[in-house]
Amino acid sequence: MSRRIFTALAPVVVISALALTGCSGPSVPMQPAEDAGAPECAEVTVRLPDTVDDLELRYTNAQATGAWGNPASVLLRCGVATPPPTTDQCLSLDGIDWVEDDSEAPTYRYTTYGRTPAVEVVIDSSTGVSGLNTLMDLNEAVSYLPQSGACVGAEDVLGIPTETP
Repeated sequence: MSRRIFTALAPVVVISALALTGCSGPSVPMQPAEDAGAPECAEVTVRLPDTVDDLELRYTNAQATGAWGNPASVLLRCGVATPPPTTDQCLSLDGIDWVEDDSEAPTYRYTTYGRTPAVEVVIDSSTGVSGLNTLMDLNEAVSYLPQSGACVGAEDVLGIPTETP
């Protein structure tokens, strides 16, 4: 008897699955980062916000990734290598440090600094997306990555006093 019930329900399950995937449209093609399988990336991925800078979250075809907008204007990959010390600009936003790569402006690449594994976010600002708003929207999810360091400024490296006598 249970076999008949399964056989009778199988078309309903398939139709339901098709209906669900049909409404969401095609997934955004992405490549997973080298350490996308890290458990810390799973912690980030399950906490990705439904929107960043008013762009809707979309399905992707790769582990530990996220995409927002249609077309996708914000792409996230967890599991990238933690950047080494750099002279590139580093932004500290509510306890999360991001290294900015503006070499392909108006497309900007931000990578968490002092967190392993690291998260990389690519933002196409030509679509009107705000890098600051996007990173702030992602901060809560990214905060689940273990922190092992932080950005430092020239005053920290050179021993320049921050207070004047």
